[in-house]
Amino acid sequence: MEFIDYYKLLELDQSATAKDIKKAYRKLARKYHPDLNPNDKEAQARFQQINEAHEVLSDPEKRKKYDQYGKDWQHAEQFEQAKRQQSAAGGSGFGGGFGGGQQYAYSGNFDDDTFSDFFEQMFGGRARAHGSGRGGHYKGQDFNAELQLRLSDIYESQKQTLTVNGKNIRLTIPAGVEDGQTIKIKGHGGPGIQGGPKGDLYITFNILNDTSFKREKEHLYAEKQISLSTAVLGGEIEVETFTGKVRLKVKPGTQNGAKVKLKGKGFPKYKKEGFGDLFVTYKVNMPEKLTAEQKELFEKLQKSGL
Repeated sequence: MEFIDYYKLLELDQSATAKDIKKAYRKLARKYHPDLNPNDKEAQARFQQINEAHEVLSDPEKRKKYDQYGKDWQHAEQFEQAKRQQSAAGGSGFGGGFGGGQQYAYSGNFDDDTFSDFFEQMFGGRARAHGSGRGGHYKGQDFNAELQLRLSDIYESQKQTLTVNGKNIRLTIPAGVEDGQTIKIKGHGGPGIQGGPKGDLYITFNILNDTSFKREKEHLYAEKQISLSTAVLGGEIEVETFTGKVRLKVKPGTQNGAKVKLKGKGFPKYKKEGFGDLFVTYKVNMPEKLTAEQKELFEKLQKSGL
């Protein structure tokens, strides 16, 4: 099995920070994304490798194991267990191993191909256990992926087809999903070891706001400019909502920064019935240039104490 250097794959060195890893992953994932490279099998394979590298290096515990054991990081616990057993047995076990009289005992019952060359060297060739022992059944590797959507896309539930390891996965995305939210698709990760269950696929949503609204969960926020005369005397204005314009009455004497709530005009609640609210903040436009007549009127208002 050819060793793939995850750091080299993401164009990083081993001192890379979590922020560096995320930035490099996003850059390369966009470059090799199947949607941008249709019918390019090489790009699709590279995209899968990039996802695999990110899945390992973005997880502190998995990264620690990878840094220590390389591609065999998934078997780190088995190797540590073997060392503990050797220590408890006072050095008994199968012979060979490293120099200096060190020996390692292992009680698993794995096929020859379960461990890579790295482990074979550590166990002095193809490791064989003494005694029957129980076979190890281990869950396959989990995969991580990012799915980029627009805010306008997730106002309603939608279906998408994702391609993972050459397999199409039909996915229903509920309305109101959050930016940065991760969902798990069971059984769509790597194959299990020794008959163990398949790993899972974790999809993180990257929501791009393509609207003028600010979103906080199911609530939306917007600003609306109104004239000074409308603020003073009141009136009727049009306000943009996510689904179109509505007419709204402005009360006389409305202050700059005043807020109004449009109930049910916000965003869908994730996996719940109903919608959030839309909060509109009024911004009063102050006139910068006045005609002589307008200035005279304001002077009269000032003298009246208004």
